[in-house]
Amino acid sequence: MSGTEQLLATGPRVSMKRPAPAGRRHLLGADAAWAIAFVLPYAAVFFAFAVYPIGYALLMASKPSLYAELIDDPLYLRTVVNTLLFVGLGVNLKMFLALLLSGFFMRRRWWIKALLVIYLLPWAFPAVQAFISVHWILIGELGLVNRLLEELFGIDGPIWFNDRWLALGSNIAAYIWKWMPLWTVIFLAARMRIPQALHDAAEIDGATGLRRFVHVTFPLLANLYLVCTLLSTIWTIGDFNTVYFVSGGAPAMSTDVLATLGFRYTFDGIKPDLGVAAVMSAVPVLIPIIIIMIRRLQTREAQL
Repeated sequence: MSGTEQLLATGPRVSMKRPAPAGRRHLLGADAAWAIAFVLPYAAVFFAFAVYPIGYALLMASKPSLYAELIDDPLYLRTVVNTLLFVGLGVNLKMFLALLLSGFFMRRRWWIKALLVIYLLPWAFPAVQAFISVHWILIGELGLVNRLLEELFGIDGPIWFNDRWLALGSNIAAYIWKWMPLWTVIFLAARMRIPQALHDAAEIDGATGLRRFVHVTFPLLANLYLVCTLLSTIWTIGDFNTVYFVSGGAPAMSTDVLATLGFRYTFDGIKPDLGVAAVMSAVPVLIPIIIIMIRRLQTREAQL
């Protein structure tokens, strides 16, 4: 090997990558500046309306004496029971019925499609107006339900908001009526993505009706059903509108949930720190639900 060849072989290696032109470096810097300019307003809004309020609420509710005061209040313990019933029954009944109705709306008939449009109307209405309508439908002798009972069957309807269990049931029924259409459409869209070949193969194997639903449809929708149930639970724990505008907590605040109780502590009792603590007492339940939901989403993403 000649000396020149040895020098080339053993000499320092020079990178063949050319430096970016000055114009391109300037362009990258301009892109970064524009990116920051667009992201900064959203970051400021997120900090002002999400990070700061939540952080301030956590600071307000950080005193252990507040939770001791809550536990000593019989109204709070009854409200926890109401919240568990409202969330547990409302969410599970809503999701189960939505799953069943999504199968009904899969039928290819024109009148079923027209019925779907009518079925979606409660979800399309604003929540406050919808729940106020339910309140006036049920209230006293002037309510539509009691008048129909009297006209059609000749019986006097109950005073719905004078009994705790009737009022709590009214809240749950109104909640299901309002939000079930949303989840029905989600499950309907998921059902429509199942290949028809799977149903045909199951039918050939003799799996029809309920057996096909148990062995084909539901296993394919199970992960979606779980994620939707967890997400709905998170939303429902903080639901304020349903109870406040349907029963108003009647009778005598016996149907309040944590969201409405926190409102009463804050504005009626003029104890904002106690009101925030009442609402924040649901955080130990929310965190595990959020963790499970995120893990299920990650599992689904890994499968894809």
